Amino acid sequence: MTLLASVVSCSRVRLFACFLRLGSQQASPLQLHTGASLAAKSYYEVLVLGGGSGGISMAARMKRKVGAENVAIVEPSETHFYQPIWTLVGAGAKPLSSSGRPTANVIPSGVEWIKARVVDLNPDKNCIHTDDDKKISYKYLIIALGIQLDYEKIKGLPEGFAHPKIGSNYSVRTVEKTWKALQDFKEGNAIFTFPNTPVKCAGAPQKIMYLSEAYFRKTGKRPKANIIFNTSLGAIFGVKKYADALQKIIQERALTVNYKQNLIEVRADKQEAVFENLDKPGETQVISYEMLHVTPPMSPPDVLKTSPVADAAGWVDVDKDTLQHKRYPNVFGIGDCTNLPTSKTAAAVAAQSGILDRTISLIMKNQTPVKKYDGYTSCPLVTGYNRVILAEFNYNAEPLETFPFDQSKERLSMYLMKADMMPFLYWNLMLRGYWGGPAFLRKLFHLGKS
Repeated sequence: MTLLASVVSCSRVRLFACFLRLGSQQASPLQLHTGASLAAKSYYEVLVLGGGSGGISMAARMKRKVGAENVAIVEPSETHFYQPIWTLVGAGAKPLSSSGRPTANVIPSGVEWIKARVVDLNPDKNCIHTDDDKKISYKYLIIALGIQLDYEKIKGLPEGFAHPKIGSNYSVRTVEKTWKALQDFKEGNAIFTFPNTPVKCAGAPQKIMYLSEAYFRKTGKRPKANIIFNTSLGAIFGVKKYADALQKIIQERALTVNYKQNLIEVRADKQEAVFENLDKPGETQVISYEMLHVTPPMSPPDVLKTSPVADAAGWVDVDKDTLQHKRYPNVFGIGDCTNLPTSKTAAAVAAQSGILDRTISLIMKNQTPVKKYDGYTSCPLVTGYNRVILAEFNYNAEPLETFPFDQSKERLSMYLMKADMMPFLYWNLMLRGYWGGPAFLRKLFHLGKS
């Protein structure tokens, strides 16, 4: 990380750069083992639904408040994945094996792991039900159930993934197929899609496009590749500063971007993709492909859609400042399953975890939450195998940058942070409840300027 250190001169930044160098090493995370008993209790002071980034982070924080024996996580999956790295897995820059750890190893020690799926929430009676017919009651409930991938809403999927030339970085089952399709590309259309729904990591659908273009250049295939980004959105990015930077890259690299185009069908046997023009409903276009990367439609988990905790669209209905539920004061939400009006990213979860920690602390003391979440989220826009534009912004789509340089510029230092530093922070700090986002770094750099 010497490049990052050379960008600025204050001593505080030099210290942080040293930390980045340490983080970029392939450190093996310490493994945390659950102390779960064979039979789960029927009541917990804090019950966490979901063992993803938000659920594990909050369980670690709650353990320090109420004791491990009073906290439980409901999560059916055997493996916990660091999904932001799948962008690089799909481009062949990281192995899939680097993204996963056994769930048992990331659950805070002593916290009960209830290996089951939630099938019903009853906040009026302070209880939930699981798919093994267990009823579990709670004093405080944290909902961190993530977002649901709906490949089946595209005609021809998911069965189409059995064919070559098609992949998706959003699923552990299909991310390596993206890399295979990239390697097998000969000539023709390389198509990348963005659905007509909210998605997690909204920058990821175009990141793989930039990486694919870089791969085609590196392998001499670029002259034979027609690279197309068909997005249901009306802009390349929601924050103007970064959108302007991306538009320059799109123009320089001769990429084709078509707006208001939604993928509705994949004919994998014919290598054809069908798109609907959202400005002219019912009007469709069939495009043949040599490579297709699909970003699936997404939605709240089914268990939430009809739950009392959901808003009209099915998302957990929380206060955007405190993350406390709007109708049930002992219920809280974090991450992709909520209706917070910000991008759904791991960086947002990190920032939310610190705010929610403070919110619950005050609620437990019968006090009013005062710390407000500003909507901070981050999207490291990977534009090549050694370059990243680090987009950071708030609820108002205003840049909220950490570093004392223009983050709309492509930088090697930010790529190294994305590829090496952030996984280190995730496994070793965030999942242990010690990383609440980079707010303290912004203060550090601000002090460094004074």
